[in-house]
Amino acid sequence: MSSKPLWGWSATELAEAIRRRDISSREAVQSAFERLAEVNPAVNAVVDILYDEAHAAADRADQVLRQRGEPIGGLHGVPVTVKIDTDYAGRPTTRGVVAYREQIAGEDAPAIANLRRAGALIIGRTNVPAFTARYFTDNDLHGRTYNPWNRTVTPGGSSGGAAVATAVGIGALAHGTDRSGSVRYPAYANGVYGLRASFGTIPVYNGTAMAPPGMTSQITGVPGLFARHAADLRLGMAALSVPDPRDPWHVAAPWSKARAPVHRKVGVALAFEAYDVDPAVVQALARTRAELDAAGYETTEVELPAFEELATLFRQLASAEEALDRTRAIEVHGDQAVRTARRNARGAVPALDFQGYIQGLGRRHALARRWNLLLAEYPLLLLPVSFRRPVPVDHDQGGVSQMHRFVRDQHPMLAVALLGLPALAVPAGMAGGVPVGVQLVAQRFHEEDLIHAACAIEAAGPRVARLIDPR
Repeated sequence: MSSKPLWGWSATELAEAIRRRDISSREAVQSAFERLAEVNPAVNAVVDILYDEAHAAADRADQVLRQRGEPIGGLHGVPVTVKIDTDYAGRPTTRGVVAYREQIAGEDAPAIANLRRAGALIIGRTNVPAFTARYFTDNDLHGRTYNPWNRTVTPGGSSGGAAVATAVGIGALAHGTDRSGSVRYPAYANGVYGLRASFGTIPVYNGTAMAPPGMTSQITGVPGLFARHAADLRLGMAALSVPDPRDPWHVAAPWSKARAPVHRKVGVALAFEAYDVDPAVVQALARTRAELDAAGYETTEVELPAFEELATLFRQLASAEEALDRTRAIEVHGDQAVRTARRNARGAVPALDFQGYIQGLGRRHALARRWNLLLAEYPLLLLPVSFRRPVPVDHDQGGVSQMHRFVRDQHPMLAVALLGLPALAVPAGMAGGVPVGVQLVAQRFHEEDLIHAACAIEAAGPRVARLIDPR
């Protein structure tokens, strides 16, 4: 058995030890809560602590294992966290908004139900920016979440609490959601793995939602996962991808049928002349490319089709759609920071009228075809997560022009999101005292290709993805 405390074990190690009955589910969850009590006051990652529920679930898990002789699922007894924007029966889906603190969910969202079904022990719910509408995690209801590497640097958003919890050892896995980078950017900022699933892989439904999501949000907003070890993502994906009839977009392709990938060709995207790319990001790409080459992958430089057009189109479609509901709600119920960020963001995006919106969705279809052709030749793509290393907290409060530059730096995440592709943020070292990383992208429903490549990279040497005590 490992000499590390149980809260420092991987999800895979915990699941296997519990299956063998080397440790109990209660021991695993109690260790997780001890770590939470030690470090959460410094980072404020978990804002709804489920102490009683998790201990009761752990006792049931141990009883079931004694009676059945085998676990009920791949995450049996493994402590995890979930994002507070996702419905958890009997608890408020606050979305970090004071006005929603009494918005009690009547039933579990599919992600929560599937984690329970797999035997996971949900120990707490993680912080978000108000309305999950910033790349920074702070709100008037739950307060600010801090990056454990540097408190003056953003922990990312909107799944900032989930990424921080993973980095400091509060849970072996964390659930998050990603539309415009809300898993990938926090993973990047905290030095952990962050997997954005394909559109349609993990079922989505939130009964407390203010209104049905618009078309752009439907095809871009997906659940995802954080982990300190790439292989642990397999356990999480197997749990989360179980079908749920509440999501009409879900594609019932059982994760258990995933096979080891045969694809070894990687297209490396380096041609970003229109952008001011941080040298630390260029170096992270070069290191990761060398590690893939050493692991037997064949890397070739490629150009991403209509890259800037695609990312800009995401911004225009999302802005046009949100003007009808989310932006209005932010103006009425949002805190000052999210209102300022939203105004800065809208001022940096050319407006679309209804005809432009419809034409934009049509253009998205044509651009997706071009990327599919590229992915047919290079089933994996390597590109930045962001063109810039993690920025200071509240960088989105500096005006329209600063916001425009900041969002342009996130174009690698936006382009991928509009296509509904799976993507994995992979840690790649440190730069100036903060983590940096890269992004792997694959064809839809080929998350296993991403995980396989990430495991090869991880095997090449120590990554940033390790436990850290808050500084």
